[in-house]
Amino acid sequence: MAMLGDAPSAKAHSEGRASPSISRRTALGLLGAAALAPTIGRARAADAATIRAGVLKFGTVNWELDTIRRLGLDSANGIRIESVQVASNDATRIAFMAGDVDVIATDLLLAARLTAEGTPVVYIPFSASEGGVMVAKDSPFKTLSDLKGKKVAVAGGPLDKSWLLLRAYAQSRDNFDLATAVEPSFGAPPLLAEMLANGQFDAGLLFWNFCARLEAKGFRTLISTEDAARAFGATGAVALIGYVFKADFAARHPEAVDGFAAASKAAKQALATSASAWDALRPLMQADDPAVFDALKRRFIDGIPNRPIAEEEADAARLYAVIAEIGGPKLVGPAKTLPKGLYWTGHAASP
Repeated sequence: MAMLGDAPSAKAHSEGRASPSISRRTALGLLGAAALAPTIGRARAADAATIRAGVLKFGTVNWELDTIRRLGLDSANGIRIESVQVASNDATRIAFMAGDVDVIATDLLLAARLTAEGTPVVYIPFSASEGGVMVAKDSPFKTLSDLKGKKVAVAGGPLDKSWLLLRAYAQSRDNFDLATAVEPSFGAPPLLAEMLANGQFDAGLLFWNFCARLEAKGFRTLISTEDAARAFGATGAVALIGYVFKADFAARHPEAVDGFAAASKAAKQALATSASAWDALRPLMQADDPAVFDALKRRFIDGIPNRPIAEEEADAARLYAVIAEIGGPKLVGPAKTLPKGLYWTGHAASP
């Protein structure tokens, strides 16, 4: 089993603990807030509540936050968003736990674990876009069973949620464990995607944005994470990535959290309906190739959550149980089931 690049450890991925060895704002490289769009709607910028969002420099969350600010959707909803750039997913979680940021985008599993371990959070669905197993267009592989004995790149670590879900899928459908049937190599997504494109792997389980870039190069999806999710009873696409606020912050500032949720929803609506909104994002997307740009745009829009929270939560609970069973305490800690009340149900947060 190979470990490639500088992917975060499984322990760090699952625990998201604060590290005592880094100073707060200096280590995180706190940036000044982006210039705000002119105030519109009911709130003046001077009166807006500031929400500090921890973001990766090239993360897709930036696309939405940039749209919010550029269209004035933050001030229109009584908030001001200050982006705090961090170097890695681990650093994002560290900043959140240390109180250096108020909100991050992370996976549902971490949100559930934090809540079960005594740091209750609230979760607002961000994206149902999920990755999948990519193979070359002319590859002979048709099913997961065809990958037995083959070299497979796996973004993240052994406890990545998509990897665990596909392991469970292979076990229930064809009675074999991917962890032992293939030769998995875990590592950083950009490195693995490049190696797959160069023919150094037979297949690769990658995050959706890397899948989109490979798709533009002629690769195809062998099986998506959503395919596996539906096999376990999901009735629609499940947003396994969401915005997370600490519950005590939400209790103190419910209107700010409602405003953030409303701004997020409005930005998604703009991105789903306006070509010009995407043209403005192109520099952030690093997508000079029109095919890459179109693939990223389509996959982002396809992943916009649009279901009632009750339906979303019910499907998430089904998938959580499957992933928790195979991942065990190393992944979910004491949260064997999805904690009740995890989803934010403020008026503005509900679809």
